[in-house]
Amino acid sequence: MFPSSPPPLGGIVHIDVRVDRARWHVATAGDAGAPPVVLLHGWPQHWWEWRKVIPELARTHRVYAPDMRGFGWSDAPAGVYSKMGLASDVERLLDVLELDTCVLVGHDWGGFVGWLTAIRAPERIERLVALSIIHPWFVPDRDLKAALSTTYQLPLATPVLGAALMRAVPAAIRTLVRKGAASGYRFSDEDVRLYADAFRRPDHARAASALYRTFLTRELPAMARGRYANRRVEVPVVTATGAMDPVVTPARLAGAEEHASILQSSVIEGAGHFLPEERPGEVADLILGR
Repeated sequence: MFPSSPPPLGGIVHIDVRVDRARWHVATAGDAGAPPVVLLHGWPQHWWEWRKVIPELARTHRVYAPDMRGFGWSDAPAGVYSKMGLASDVERLLDVLELDTCVLVGHDWGGFVGWLTAIRAPERIERLVALSIIHPWFVPDRDLKAALSTTYQLPLATPVLGAALMRAVPAAIRTLVRKGAASGYRFSDEDVRLYADAFRRPDHARAASALYRTFLTRELPAMARGRYANRRVEVPVVTATGAMDPVVTPARLAGAEEHASILQSSVIEGAGHFLPEERPGEVADLILGR
């Protein structure tokens, strides 16, 4: 079962903060007076996905790695889990942490939430790093292979069934995680269990199902209709994906340059979807601008 407290990691101090109606768990590291970096995870992960990146960042920065609402050791209240709602949460989190600005980094859903945070509150973001995720101007494409790789989202998003599947079949989540990485990387049994078992809890399983359901039924159709067509991101942006990512293929990063004033895009050869774990050194370099 999912542990009641996070696993130990040298140099990490765990805190809980209140973000509106939910308690958020935040892993912190580095000197309190150093420039802040905020790390947002994706599904089915939580702050632990940054464990290999945090030590390098903490040499020069104050690092905050929260579990977003519905994930990890944070609360999972009822709701639709819109990505703009999570972006609003992140803005409130910066208030609670007393951070005027930060470098904001996100992987997978955390990256999409990062994009939306940069749209809604650019004055709070010094630079955005979005890893292994589509951008808000993405239009569904004809890449059949990539489209097929996202079909797992459909059962997850199904009311009642999605939450029941995550609770009853954690092995399916473990398989999805392993298949998302490049063939040369293997997750430990302990790590994939730590991700999958988080959703054996009813509230967190319902939250994850709502996250996908809202995206597929509301947010993706709105994006296809041009929901963000007239919005630009003026803060510097770095995007990256793995050359072997089965979901966010390099081609799916295209188009953001038309809506971002300063954008650097990278493809990491030989890597799959889980860049912070597969290639922590390269991810740290992207975050630090090296």
